[in-house]
Amino acid sequence: MFYESEENKRKGKEAEVKFKEWLEKHSIPYIYIGQESETISRIFKNNFSGKRPDFMILIPHFGFIFIDIKYKRLSPPHDTYPIDVDETIKYSSLQRIFNIQTWYVLSNEESAYKTWLWIPISKVLESGIKKYPSQKSDGEFFSVPTDYFIQIANDDSLERLFSKLFK
Repeated sequence: MFYESEENKRKGKEAEVKFKEWLEKHSIPYIYIGQESETISRIFKNNFSGKRPDFMILIPHFGFIFIDIKYKRLSPPHDTYPIDVDETIKYSSLQRIFNIQTWYVLSNEESAYKTWLWIPISKVLESGIKKYPSQKSDGEFFSVPTDYFIQIANDDSLERLFSKLFK
């Protein structure tokens, strides 16, 4: 897992709040999944190391999607985003067992949280370039190019996500 400073945790929480505002703005039904250890069973902790996404959103007549919000900044010079390998593997297992699609959604304060970058866990696993630890991380990460993500602006609805999926 990546080392996460208090500042990065704060920024991650801020990204979750901004995403929740985006969901509310577009009347998208969701369940916010608390990250406190007492909110899940021991079995869940043992099988998934306590890892769970931040949101479960409902797409009417389609079903639920797990969403994990990430505060991420571009990594120069290749314009990629680092995504933790171990975490992605755990989410892949969660997706397979629950049969619920799991996605990362990234943003940051540089975009004023007005741009959301969406990517399914499966695409990260299939196409992310595996890198080894840097001085700032404890584990391996995928270096995922920006063009692998679907960009959704603050004023866009989920229709944009689906229109890009079937392009």
